[in-house]
Amino acid sequence: MNQKPIALPAGVRLAVSPLSWANDVLEDLGANISLETCLNDAAEVGYEGVELGRKFPRDPQLLRSLLDSRGLALASGWHSGQLAERSVDVEIASVGPHANLLTAMGCKVMVYGEVAMMPAGFPLDAPMSQRLVMPKEDVPAYAARLTDFAKRIVGEYGLTLAYHHHLMMVAETFDEISSLFEKTGSEVGLLLDTGHAAAAGFDYARLIERFGDSIVHLHLKDVRGPIREKVKSADLSFNAGVREGMFTVPGDGVVDFAPLARFVQSTGYTGWLVVEAEQDPSQTPPRQAVTRARDHLGAVFGAG
Repeated sequence: MNQKPIALPAGVRLAVSPLSWANDVLEDLGANISLETCLNDAAEVGYEGVELGRKFPRDPQLLRSLLDSRGLALASGWHSGQLAERSVDVEIASVGPHANLLTAMGCKVMVYGEVAMMPAGFPLDAPMSQRLVMPKEDVPAYAARLTDFAKRIVGEYGLTLAYHHHLMMVAETFDEISSLFEKTGSEVGLLLDTGHAAAAGFDYARLIERFGDSIVHLHLKDVRGPIREKVKSADLSFNAGVREGMFTVPGDGVVDFAPLARFVQSTGYTGWLVVEAEQDPSQTPPRQAVTRARDHLGAVFGAG
């Protein structure tokens, strides 16, 4: 039986990422867990939506049937963009099928992750010290391409671009995010990820203070502090960090979600809150984890 909704402002909905059940990059993590199990758990625990994962069908009719039968909506889905190295026209051609699916499913935002300009081979397996940094003189042109792309995405598909700051990618640190968003047009929205901020070494509340008006999508994940320090001190890779358990669900790490709750409750933010934790489901049972996350967020928002 579905649980009673937690107290969120009007226009704000709670979703969960399928990454707790099956990892999109490390395909051995969750390989034996079916999509049906993921969706059943999400609905029964009380989430209203999910984001796309690698096991989801890309046919709108099939996907709609799977979600509608469980009372779930599609919150959004990740696009691996390469505007750091290629033209807007090429990117628009690449994104078409994905953007069409999101539009058909009633999504309002498209998550954009910049996967160009990363270490060669298997970039998320490289030590995090090997991350490539975009030269400062290249940032304005990159911001211009992002802005043009965002304008075309909203014009052609009705989708707002939600730019995901992310470890090992172009915008990891607070200064890099700031430098980029000072130069993009208002069409480029910001995806605030609490876990990636903490893992990058800064307080996510700084993004709320400086770019709150640009935030269009929220990923809520936590970080286990001692494991993050181990990953940093040993110069492990992003994927090694995931396997070690660096990321976890809200309430299970060092991140304070009270500032996020205040932001959502006081600014008129509308859209999705997405619980997300890249973990090994054989070590952290997904249903129990996302239940704890929902309970924690219920307490945090109730305290407001």
